[in-house]
Amino acid sequence: MSSVDRQLEELEAEIKSEIPSDISVSAVKYEGPELVVYTRDPKKFAQQGDLIRQLASKLRKRITVRPDPDVLSRPESAREQIMDVIPEDAGVTDLDFHADTGEVVIEAAKPGMVIGRHGSTLREITKKVGWTPEVVRTPPIESSTVSNVRNFLKQERDERRDILERVGRQIHREEMSNDEYVRITTLGCCREVGRAAFVLSTPETRILIDCGDKPGAEDEVPYLQVPEALGAGATNIDAVVLTHAHLDHSALLPLLFKYGYDGPIYTTEPTRDLMGLLTLDYLDVAAKEGRAPPYESEMVREAIKHTIPLEYGDVTDIAPDVKLTFHNAGHILGSAVSHFHIGDGLYNVAFSGDIHYKDTRLFNGAVNDFPRVETLVLESTYGGRNDYQTDQEDSERKLIEVINEAHEQDGKVLIPAFAVGRSQEIMLVLEEAMRKGKIPSMPVHLDGMIWEATAIHSTYPEYLRDDLRDRIFHEDENPFLADEFNHIDGGEGERQEVADGGPCIILSTSGMVEGGPIMSWLRHVGSQEDSKMVFVGYQAQGTLGRRIQNGWDEIPINDRGGNGGRSNTLKLKMDIHTVDGFSGHADRQGLEDFVRTMNPRPEKVLCVHGDESSVQDLSSALYHEFNMRTFAPKNLETFRFK
Repeated sequence: MSSVDRQLEELEAEIKSEIPSDISVSAVKYEGPELVVYTRDPKKFAQQGDLIRQLASKLRKRITVRPDPDVLSRPESAREQIMDVIPEDAGVTDLDFHADTGEVVIEAAKPGMVIGRHGSTLREITKKVGWTPEVVRTPPIESSTVSNVRNFLKQERDERRDILERVGRQIHREEMSNDEYVRITTLGCCREVGRAAFVLSTPETRILIDCGDKPGAEDEVPYLQVPEALGAGATNIDAVVLTHAHLDHSALLPLLFKYGYDGPIYTTEPTRDLMGLLTLDYLDVAAKEGRAPPYESEMVREAIKHTIPLEYGDVTDIAPDVKLTFHNAGHILGSAVSHFHIGDGLYNVAFSGDIHYKDTRLFNGAVNDFPRVETLVLESTYGGRNDYQTDQEDSERKLIEVINEAHEQDGKVLIPAFAVGRSQEIMLVLEEAMRKGKIPSMPVHLDGMIWEATAIHSTYPEYLRDDLRDRIFHEDENPFLADEFNHIDGGEGERQEVADGGPCIILSTSGMVEGGPIMSWLRHVGSQEDSKMVFVGYQAQGTLGRRIQNGWDEIPINDRGGNGGRSNTLKLKMDIHTVDGFSGHADRQGLEDFVRTMNPRPEKVLCVHGDESSVQDLSSALYHEFNMRTFAPKNLETFRFK
């Protein structure tokens, strides 16, 4: 008998000793980080309101209780009883019964009303019918991504449960080594922005954190071939953690499955959906530009199938010697500061991912309240000594001035924007400005993936800023549904109509002007002297966006109009503006404040994900201000911390 089977036998015996004698336990299994308890008495379990919580506290494990399939009521009768329990205002749109696990997935416009205060309605459902309810939100804006992900995971339930059982046994295996050390190896994004990737190693475990591309440099990928990563084989990696969905952190995750990786990816639920959206688009763009994609779309589906979503604040075992906790990073939807607790109090490491320290219109500011952090791996995108961004109110005022000036000249405002994060931030600014009469009401055209990304934001309002979340819960106050917003879905013909029409605002991907529909908009309106182009996000070195920002007014552009697809140059006549207060990254002050307000502060800080001068400036400043050890590592360095 394996050590895991012995452990499960002991847990089953302990559970039986803790619960009333009239409640049966027929099986105990690991599924990923959760302990699943099967019972023939689910209704009695539900009647003991605090029983599961008490068991979880005593066993120090996340516990799910499921009914044995042969004691379930028929779905037809269960459906009626469930609908009797749930308030009508919850807006239930679907009930999906899964007899193999005894779960019923309830999709509703207002999941909180299905859950009830402290889970009271969920317990009432189980008391009535025995089925274990799982609740998901009906997207207020129809999202093909959310729908496709949910349908795919439903189709793959059997295989996914096999994956989770295998992962669960791996997490709870017996520790094999008596050594104690913690190492971080840098595989990318050191003294550069992009291709984020790190390996966190202990004697037991190797965890890959992020695996992205480098904007403007398709050939520069993380150093995955080194022995610390895939050099010793894909099974060398025990788990992957994804901090957020932007491609410079996520683009090459599906590549791992091409190389044979078969383990879990831990991230938040919205990051899982956004990763699917962005990586599939990444493949599409590569194909359109004549580049060989690094992996097939099937690998994206494998990545989604292997994803284990975690919520902010949940402490989760992901290895025999590692616990992971996600905290809001304030950067984009679902972005997470990833805190690793290693060993039995041995060491704590936090990876910031990308962070925004102050509240924005979209998100609450990044969380930095950890019980312990000895080492912090900190992004430094705006870590340079002069990287102080404009106050958000001043930024909004400046954007409104530019829009009003363009409107008075009968011109258009073209805003290259990242589909995820900056676009929704700008949409909120524009919606309020028009509602309050600060700018005239005019069409706001959303091109590329922006509308789909916005639909995903509306699906997960619990990840948004508190007041925005409350507005989205009430459909008639959802700012993303304002009449001015128009989804461009008619291709070149619709773009030409917009270009020939009156004043408007155009938000289009890509945010760094590296391909995508923004190139079409430059062809259509770039030569209009009365129009304006406004940069609202970071432009990495080597990107066309950075060159235009630096004064280029003749840009290479593909001419699809009968020139055989050859590259031409376009003379930009529109005014170019930069409004820098909308970045999803903390500026220099925000990064310093993030460290300053940590209590206790870390002993060591690795400054990463920034140009060479930015990481060195921030590293030096943190050393002098807080008297801590700081580093500006290069790629392929390994740091030992214990």
